[in-house]
Amino acid sequence: MPYPKAMVDPMREELTRLGVEELRTAEEVDDAFEDAADTMLLVINSVCGCAAGNARPAVAMAREADVQPDRYVTVFAGQDEEATAQVRDQYLAGIPPSSPFLALFRDGQPVYVVERKHIEGRSANAIAADLVEAFEAYCTDEEPPSEAPTRPDTGSADSGNGLPSTFQSIN
Repeated sequence: MPYPKAMVDPMREELTRLGVEELRTAEEVDDAFEDAADTMLLVINSVCGCAAGNARPAVAMAREADVQPDRYVTVFAGQDEEATAQVRDQYLAGIPPSSPFLALFRDGQPVYVVERKHIEGRSANAIAADLVEAFEAYCTDEEPPSEAPTRPDTGSADSGNGLPSTFQSIN
C-alpha cells in the first residue's frame, strides 16, 4: 500500500523545486531512458530519515557543482510503485534494491551507484562530494578515467561485520 500523498508531497517537493523531473509510471521511466541524454542522475526518493537528512540535501548541494549530468529524474519508493519497480527491474538489474538510492547513468548504463548503505551515517556534504566526484568523472565529453569511481569510498562501511555488503545497513 502506498504512503499517503499528504505525507510524501513535501518530500517530493524537496527535489522537484531543484528541477528534478518526477517519473510516476513505468511508461514515464521507459520514456526517460529512451530519451536519455548522455548522462542522467536517478534518485530513488523515500520517506526514510536518511533521505531527508542526507540524500535529498546532498542532491541539492551537488546541483551547485560546475559539472552536471544532462538530466535529473526521480521515482518515489513506497508511492510510485510501478515506476520504482520498472527502474529496479529494467535499468538497475542485478543491483539490490534500496532507498534512498542514487545512480548516475552514462549512455543508459549505471556507472556510479550510491546505495542506502553509502548514505546512512554520512553527512550530506560527504555524499554531495561523492556525487560531484562522479559528475567530474562521467559527465564530460571525455572518456572516464580508468580509475573513475563506481561507488563511494566509505572506508570501513563496506568492510564487513559478517554481512554481505548489501545488508550491512540493517546491522
